Formats: sequence, C-alpha cells, structure tokens
Amino acid sequence: MTDKIILEYQKSKKNKLLFILLVVIALILLIIISLITGPVKLNIKDLYGLITGTGDDFVKQIVYNIRMPRVIGAVLTGTALSVSGAVIQSLLRNPLASPFTLGISGASAFGAAFAIIVLGAGSSYTDSGDMATINNPYILTLSAFAWSLLGVFIILMLSKYKGAGPEIIILAGIIIGSLFGAGISAMQYFADNVQLASIVFWTFGDMGRANWNNIIILTVILIPVIIYFLFQTWNYKALQSGDEYAKSMGVNVSRVRLIGMTVASLATAVAVSFYGIIAFVGLVVPHIVRKIIGGNEQFLIPASALFGGLFLLASDTLARTIISPVIMPVGILTSFIGAPLFLFLLIKGMGKNYWS
Repeated sequence: MTDKIILEYQKSKKNKLLFILLVVIALILLIIISLITGPVKLNIKDLYGLITGTGDDFVKQIVYNIRMPRVIGAVLTGTALSVSGAVIQSLLRNPLASPFTLGISGASAFGAAFAIIVLGAGSSYTDSGDMATINNPYILTLSAFAWSLLGVFIILMLSKYKGAGPEIIILAGIIIGSLFGAGISAMQYFADNVQLASIVFWTFGDMGRANWNNIIILTVILIPVIIYFLFQTWNYKALQSGDEYAKSMGVNVSRVRLIGMTVASLATAVAVSFYGIIAFVGLVVPHIVRKIIGGNEQFLIPASALFGGLFLLASDTLARTIISPVIMPVGILTSFIGAPLFLFLLIKGMGKNYWS
C-alpha cells in the first residue's frame, strides 16, 4: 500500500514537472513568434542575424527598442499578476480572490490617478501631440503601491473583525474596489483635459508603453517576490487546511497572511502602475493551473508564474495583430477572454471541492 502511494506521488510529481516544462517550451516559441510578428514582417533569419551581429540596423531598432521591451514586459507583468493571484487565493482559501477582485488593482489605479492629478505625474503629451503620457512613473509607482497597501490593510482588518470568513473578505474587496472606482471618477471630474487624458491613457492596460527602464524595475522587484513566495510554499499549503490546523503546525497565520498580501500587492502595484489595469489575469490563470496540476503551492506558484507570462504574451500578441494595423490595448482583450473563461470554469467546478 505504501509503495503504491509513493508511486502515485512520483507519477503526479512527474506530470506537474512535465506541465511546467511544456509551458516553458511554449513560452520560448511564443516569444520568438511575437518578436517577428508585427506591421514590419521579420523572420527567423533576421533574429539569427541579430544574435550573430550580422543583422541590419533597421531590424535591430525594431527588435531591441520596440518589440523586445514589449514582449519582456508582457511576460513579467503576466508573471507578477498571476503569481500574486495564486498566493492570494491560497492565503484566503478562495478561488475568487485576486488582486482585481479584492480591490488591490482598483486601489493601485486610484493611487495612479492621485499621482497624475495631485502630484503631477502625468501632465504632458507625447511628441506626436495626440496621446498623453506619464512623465514621472516612479512617483506614480510609489503612489499606486501606497494606496494598494491601504486597500490590503482594510481587507485584513475586516478579516479579523469577528472572524469574518473568506466570502466576507471577497465582498469587502468588491466594496473597496467600488469605493476606489468612485474616487477615480471624482479625480477625473476635477482634472483638466491633459490630466484626464493621462488617466484614460493609463487605465487602458497596454504593453506598448514598456521600456527598458520599467522592465529593469519590475525585474528587480519581481525576482525577490517570487523567491519569497517559493520559500513560503509550506506555510501556504498548511493554510489550505484552515487557520487552526496551520497554527497547530507552527505557522504564524496572521504574519504569513499579512506579509504575503503585502508582497503580492507590491508586485501588483508595480505592474499596474507601469502598464495600467489588466483584468482577470491574476484570477483566471491560477484557477486554470490549479485545475490542471492541483493545489500544491510548491508547483502551483512557479507554474502560475510561467503560465501567466505565456497567457499575457499570447493576449498581447493577439491584441496587436487581430485588427492590424490598429493595436488594441491588451487590458480590453484580457477582459473579453477572461470573463467568459472564468465563468465557464466556475460553472464547471460547481459542487466540487476546489481545494481537494
């Protein structure tokens, strides 16, 4: 009997590792496809020429200054949103939990609007004169993070109030999101034309504003975030059996939950502040991955990170080619894809134990 259990565990582990490997391969192939896809058609020989140093300057400018920052930005943003969603779902033991549904994205959005209007982070136009831009993304990022922390603090305080359950926390997140949404509307009402254009431009989740500076910042923040989450996988797995069980196993539940939510909000805030609101990625991706490989955080967290990067890169590639030469903001497309997909998964999973 023991040997059978060990064999089943080893088989399950191999299947999980195989899924992660397949996602890695798919991600590499999609990166190549994304680099050669666009208004200017490239091919594999062009990419090979860049690697060997024999490519022309025109191709180099397109790949290094336009497409590669966008591709890397999409992968990193998808990773940040998905891994944050997976951790938040584990911390709250609720499949509906995500940075978007808990109001963290909304709080970050309000922080960005606050920075644009009050702190002057978005008050200029691009050189072409037809699009507003963010002239101080660092202040905007700090403001988005600060307000997202406030949203997390409110949620955690409500979770402690008379032992509020996961359902109450989700409802609290929806209320917080609506409150910050009203705050954004108020900001827009008092904004001038340029500030209003900056807010609207920012709220369209768009990877076209990716550049090497914000990619470096996101990478520097995201690497320690993922490492921290990986070191906490045992604690998160213990929380799946309930707070009392986790406490009996020596887990400081309040501390693990507080730090985990804070770190997840940091990753979300940075991604949102640079690229705008990209909905449903942090909600749908962990849900899909959990359905495929189960809820063991040792595999769920890295698989969600990789699959999230793959999902958002695929969405962004489709968004900039589906109605070419017009480029659709990826946030619009993820909402169109994510909403019905999550509804399908939710209906399919009715009556089943999500955490089994």
